[in-house]
Amino acid sequence: MKLPDSVNNWLSYAGVAIAALALSAIIFLFVVHSISGGAEAPYAGLIIFMLLPAVLLGGVVLIPIGMYREWRHRQRTGARSIEQFPVVDLNKPQYRNALIIFVVGSLGLLFGSSFVSYQAYEYTESVAFCGTLCHSVMEPEHTAYRHSPHARVRCVDCHVGPGASFFVKSKIEGLYQVYAVLLNKYPRPIAAPISSLRPARETCEQCHWPEHFFEAQERRRIHFLPDEANTRWEIRLLIKTGGGSPLLPQTGGIHWHMNIENKVEYIATDHARQQIPWVRMTDRLTGTVTVFNASENALSPDEVAQATVRTMDCMDCHNRPTHIFQAPRTSVNFAMAAGLIDPTLPSIKKIAVELLAADYPSRDDALAAITNGLRQFYAENHPEVAARRADTIAEAIQEVRGIYERNFFPTMKVRWDAYPDNIGHSTSIGCFRCHDGLHTSASGRTISDACTSCHTITPQGPPDKLAYTSDPRGLEFEHPGEIGDAWTAMQCTDCHSGALP
Repeated sequence: MKLPDSVNNWLSYAGVAIAALALSAIIFLFVVHSISGGAEAPYAGLIIFMLLPAVLLGGVVLIPIGMYREWRHRQRTGARSIEQFPVVDLNKPQYRNALIIFVVGSLGLLFGSSFVSYQAYEYTESVAFCGTLCHSVMEPEHTAYRHSPHARVRCVDCHVGPGASFFVKSKIEGLYQVYAVLLNKYPRPIAAPISSLRPARETCEQCHWPEHFFEAQERRRIHFLPDEANTRWEIRLLIKTGGGSPLLPQTGGIHWHMNIENKVEYIATDHARQQIPWVRMTDRLTGTVTVFNASENALSPDEVAQATVRTMDCMDCHNRPTHIFQAPRTSVNFAMAAGLIDPTLPSIKKIAVELLAADYPSRDDALAAITNGLRQFYAENHPEVAARRADTIAEAIQEVRGIYERNFFPTMKVRWDAYPDNIGHSTSIGCFRCHDGLHTSASGRTISDACTSCHTITPQGPPDKLAYTSDPRGLEFEHPGEIGDAWTAMQCTDCHSGALP
């Protein structure tokens, strides 16, 4: 097949060469990627199937551009750009050596540039890239990540997931983020949840298997009361985790929600998904559909028709799986239970929580206030403790400062109450978004607010007076403070915002 004579020009030849080299690189990397299985570098597809094809296409586009320029050149001058090809006689050493150098150099440059490009994209998948490149913006998330249960899981494994498509999508979205950072237009704090987050089934469930059945799991919670003695109060719960396939017996528990046997949908009226006035449950086995409406602030049929209906998944409860900013009450309890803060220091629980919960203009101001506040408290109220246990107080100061540095970031306006945590219901409304006893169906069925729906209390009370029971229904919750039965008519978050010791 004879090609048009106008193809004989240097620009078209360059296009052919670029396209040929790109095609060779695609084939080479595809073979290497296939042999290695691709499991360790899922985004190699970005290079193989997007970056290099773009280079190949650019080379192909140069061919007709060169032909057009050659045609215009001949129209103006009547002469060819290339009268004849240079003669290359490989019998001559100089030509042979030049060809060898050219071929070897070109291949080396090709594969070297491919390797560098690949390494560049590997870097964009790294934790360092995600967490430290924009240091001031991502410092809260990166700090919380390093102290989280997922500290050994890369950011991209959850935020992007495997495959090239979401990687490309994330980088396109990242262009706006770069623009926002450069022009100082990013929100403080960063809004959550992220609307473009990949579905949990494609990320979380790469490691976690909701169809696996879990028996009840024991959780031990240690609290210290805000009195002078820091009275210790323990409660142990059997959490009804549940889960399982509909083909297995005993599918239930908290993972009942996880769209295995049932499909749960809801409408939230706020961005943080904390106000949920409408819930729809579909039984997959019978096809029965039940709609629950809140007795307060119920949505009209028109509002329901116009609203976005979300299908419940892992992230609706586990909404802070990694970037966890603990409330002062929670973090101080943990530190005291672990012995990092000595529980025998008078009123340490109360004063530490109050100092952590206060608003400060900067981190330096906060750390200074914590140091001075604790020292001043003991000097004024317990001078004998201040004199005799100075080292213990210094250790407590160091730990409280550490709690602040891990959970509070004034520059980004990040603290525990900026990001509600939907696991549980002690410092955020959590489960009670739906399980408040106020969501009722047309038939009169109500979403239960019974404590025993999710957990059973085994022992509770002070360590030396723990109350036990053999009743499978467990113990009735006993509030450690002197409020009587008032807790039965209110939600935990009505008092426990996280700042109340």
